[in-house]
Amino acid sequence: MARTPEVTVAAVAEAAGRFLLVEERINRRLLLNQPAGHVERGETLLVAVAREAHEETAWHFQPQALLGVYLWRHPANGRSFLRFAFTGGLTRHDAGQRLDRGIVRTHWLTRTEIGEQPARLRSPLVLRCVDDYLAGQRHSLRPVAQLDLRGAASLGAGAALPPPGGLITVSL
Repeated sequence: MARTPEVTVAAVAEAAGRFLLVEERINRRLLLNQPAGHVERGETLLVAVAREAHEETAWHFQPQALLGVYLWRHPANGRSFLRFAFTGGLTRHDAGQRLDRGIVRTHWLTRTEIGEQPARLRSPLVLRCVDDYLAGQRHSLRPVAQLDLRGAASLGAGAALPPPGGLITVSL
């Protein structure tokens, strides 16, 4: 098992009480998640979240605030994920764009609709991010604006791993 969590980003976009989610095929199951993915070498967290949102939804996402930093350990395989979740605005949609591999479609769902499908959520981070958003949690982008994969991974390297299936919020 890796000592350093895998660094991921997620875009939390809301319009009229509905949240943009992707339906993705993972191990022959259709799961719901925010537009999210791994940070690639050479890109900052802000570039990564905009890229992932566009690749998975065809929407152009502009991060406006850091929602939170979450550490989650997958109960089945023990892999750990350090998720930087961002809120922001959608500027335009490229309707003709093909969605990223594995993405079946996008959905706009309310918090209630998301909460009614716990077995379909990719991880508990999906609902936690929606709840934190609805609670008004927002942080400045300044502390993470220049973080790249290496810098973000170093933040997670010192964090105590939660138990399998466990989730903790990481303070910056």
